[in-house]
Amino acid sequence: MGVPSAVSAVGFNRFAVQNPDALAIVDPQEREYSRGALASAANRLTRGLRRSGLGSGDVLAIASPNSFEFIATHFAAMQAGLYLVPINWHLRPAEVQYILENCGAKAFVAHSRVGSLASDVMARMQSRPRVLLSVGDVRGFTRIDDLVDGESDAPLEEPLVGRILSYTSATTGLPKGVLLPLADASRVLDLMIERRVALGTALEAHVQLCASMLYHGMPLETTYVALNMGHGVVLMDAVTPEAILRLIDRYRVTIANIVPTTFARLLRLEDSVRSRYSLASLQRVTHGGATCPPEVKRRMIEWWGPILWETYGATEGVGTIVGSLDWLKHPGTVGKPVQGSRLRILSDDGDELPPGEIGTIYLTRHTGDRFEYLGDPEKTSACYRGDFFTVGDVGYVNEEGFLFLCDRKVDMIVRGGMNVYSAEIERVLAVHPDVVDCAVVGIPDADVGEAIMAVVQPAPGVQADERLRSDILRFLLEHLSAAKVPTEIVFTSKLPRDDTGKLKKRMLRDAYWRPNEAQEFLAEAASAEIADR
Repeated sequence: MGVPSAVSAVGFNRFAVQNPDALAIVDPQEREYSRGALASAANRLTRGLRRSGLGSGDVLAIASPNSFEFIATHFAAMQAGLYLVPINWHLRPAEVQYILENCGAKAFVAHSRVGSLASDVMARMQSRPRVLLSVGDVRGFTRIDDLVDGESDAPLEEPLVGRILSYTSATTGLPKGVLLPLADASRVLDLMIERRVALGTALEAHVQLCASMLYHGMPLETTYVALNMGHGVVLMDAVTPEAILRLIDRYRVTIANIVPTTFARLLRLEDSVRSRYSLASLQRVTHGGATCPPEVKRRMIEWWGPILWETYGATEGVGTIVGSLDWLKHPGTVGKPVQGSRLRILSDDGDELPPGEIGTIYLTRHTGDRFEYLGDPEKTSACYRGDFFTVGDVGYVNEEGFLFLCDRKVDMIVRGGMNVYSAEIERVLAVHPDVVDCAVVGIPDADVGEAIMAVVQPAPGVQADERLRSDILRFLLEHLSAAKVPTEIVFTSKLPRDDTGKLKKRMLRDAYWRPNEAQEFLAEAASAEIADR
């Protein structure tokens, strides 16, 4: 890991010096922080971290709700040339412990709101991070305010550029740390800014709304780039549909990042609620992560106009993008490769497949760098073919080069030798008026290998009974061949999704395939803590 170069002329520090009073952050309590306030906090913390012995290439982990302090810690870590590991504070102590040990964190920052989790994790660990810092009071941690007491807030003479070290969402096993080269950090930041400017996103001209948790890599990276472009950022914590509309109206938000599951909640708002707020300032809304049901997206475009942009990728890298107009021409597509990225559909033998044929999706990172899975060269090697990597998704491109997702390989159901894509069934189920959420998985079957099971969350006020089950089956038979219709339908009050909308299908599958290992997951799924993830 080489030492990164200094921050480019275009960047947050430059904007903070030029106009320190401009808005930088609106926190979830709607407290406003200027560029000068963010620069001051980050500069003092950077010096405090260096005095504590942290140097370029070391790892700092953070468990915190969306907050000004989270952003300040991120900026300090970047200026110190560190890897920042954002931790999902909904995880269990054993899961957090695994991440801290796997990444070799030398520092751990915990917010008082998740203080009990942080203390529990430290009690489990034999080899703790050397530096334990807290926002507010956390047992066994030093308050950040005490660490930075007396430190200068002047601009740093030699600021570095660190990187985010994100962990995969672990829907299929243990999370993997996606390690990127530190020596490339400055170039990549410049590149992301340059490409946004080339696409018409002007410097200092926007206010962005972050309606997702910063412990996910993409919202954190998007916020970081926005601030380095001189944009203001409005953070949400408890994301509710009306609050999104209210914040867009109040702060004249121009760019918003919203997860697809929130679109469905927005569409359920009464017209009287929608009409209270102006969305005239909105210029672009981006979404990714989980797939968005086509009917939901179509209705959102009808309401907000052709300003929705969908990205497809993973923690390992963003690969494709599509705007509303192209999506309306090719409904269901996730677009074409972003500038700098390349796309291939390969067979199991590694042969490139022609348009229309389904295979494994391989991409290159649009930033031109390569990742590795931290401490796991075998998994790293297994996901690459040359410069192209895969996360196991299956799909095809049409004649015009637009990518369509079918499923993940792990989610594909093999029924009597026939490949059945669960995502295809889920897209049909999602349109049923009495279904608010759904998942389709394969379960063991002695005759055909795998049977198809649908797990359905009925819409509010809808009775989960045999009448609904029969109605759903009739509906599916109208849209799918009989071989794709689930042989079993079960009802649930809530599906195990994280807050980006990604479904943890492993929790559903393991109850049938690995019942002994699944007991702990199923017990927790019944608790309010897991249900709220």
